[in-house]
Amino acid sequence: MSIPTDDNHGPLSDEDLAKPLTYPVDAFLSKEYLDKEKELLWPNTWQMAARLEDIPRIGDYITYNICDESIVIIRTAEDTIKAYYNVCPHRGRQLISTPDDQNCVRGRKKSFVCGFHGWQFNLEGENIGILDEEDWQGVLNKSLTCLTPVENLDTWMGWIYVNFTKDCESLSEFLGDVDRILSPFQFDKMRYKWRQWAVYPCNWKTAIEAFMEPYHVAGTHTQLLKYGKYYAYSKPYGLHGVSGFDEKDASQKTSQSTGVARAGLGDPRISTYELARENYETVNYAASTDTLVNAAKRLQDELPEGTPVAEVMAHWMASAKADDAARGVIWPEITPEQQAESGLAWSLFPNQTILHGRTFALCYRVRPYGDDPNKCIFESYALERYPEGEEPQTEWVYAEPSSEKWGMVLAQDFANMEFVQKGMKSKGFRGTLPNPHQEQKITNMHRHLARVLEGRGQPKLIKKS
Repeated sequence: MSIPTDDNHGPLSDEDLAKPLTYPVDAFLSKEYLDKEKELLWPNTWQMAARLEDIPRIGDYITYNICDESIVIIRTAEDTIKAYYNVCPHRGRQLISTPDDQNCVRGRKKSFVCGFHGWQFNLEGENIGILDEEDWQGVLNKSLTCLTPVENLDTWMGWIYVNFTKDCESLSEFLGDVDRILSPFQFDKMRYKWRQWAVYPCNWKTAIEAFMEPYHVAGTHTQLLKYGKYYAYSKPYGLHGVSGFDEKDASQKTSQSTGVARAGLGDPRISTYELARENYETVNYAASTDTLVNAAKRLQDELPEGTPVAEVMAHWMASAKADDAARGVIWPEITPEQQAESGLAWSLFPNQTILHGRTFALCYRVRPYGDDPNKCIFESYALERYPEGEEPQTEWVYAEPSSEKWGMVLAQDFANMEFVQKGMKSKGFRGTLPNPHQEQKITNMHRHLARVLEGRGQPKLIKKS
């Protein structure tokens, strides 16, 4: 038995995403679908490859792998970065070896030497050394022997983005409203707090979708239910989308109530602290900061019983802002309207997620793993604003998907992802039934994936039967 659908509706609008929809599981299980992603998606979209802090000095480089492609991103001058395909033009050896069991390779060089025959290249990608060059009888020239530059490279808020298509839209056009709404948070002034990755047994979309909506909180993170309500909204912004916490009672909404820094149930002086502490400690000390948690802990002593939610939130933010300023962390100026519109978390097409606050962000990126639609490379990292010179030194760390390594909340999410992948293979599964109000980011992603992949996996409206 399958879900009855309207097969003659045509392309879906933003308004259609608020209606009951379904989309096929081929997007998660099919090798043919994965092959089409390799052909049509990854070579033709902007994708986040690294952060500027990965390559702070001239000569610093970092590799980025996506499917069969590998590139090397290099800082060639104080204010210049370039990217080249990670391949020697002689016989095709990777210039920097990137084995599957490494998330990326970082280093610093004055020049690059191919490990096979010793061809040499400077930071500008120019060939500066060929053994026995005269054997080629004069046919070699600069265009044949240089490294191949990546077609498009740009930066936004500290992230480095690449696109392998020559005549693509600009990064600014690709981001659209995302830049207007999120730039005030100044992610470029944040630095890595920690960063971890794992090879995980599910499709990359199964993994990223686990972090695209708060609808799952009540069913997955049940320990949080005593601290707050988790009704949520989700809506598209072009290719991208935002989700946040919602209130069925409009009188309870505040500019802070959509995001992670919000009041909980009961006395807001107490619940604000309890919720902030619980989130912080169980999400691997991310999604908040020490400053915010400590300021929330003082609310019960600093405010009288009966203080309204809005006043509690304003006092909390002002107190934490002053605490941070005293240690050299200056908050960005964000209006209540900007705070409300920014919500809880953003999904940037196709595979980047940013859960943000004024001085922190918890981020995810997921990529295919080889030719197996049932595996992915899962990455998460925390960003935070630090006093000048006090940011921690971090590297990518492989971490098994356990609560010991990732914290309780992320381990609970891991516990779903593998078994969603398995469950979608069942003959008893009729098809997906995403929540029309709370999971629009997911249906929006599949709508745009279908457009890129020549109609494959197109979401369809569900008919009433």
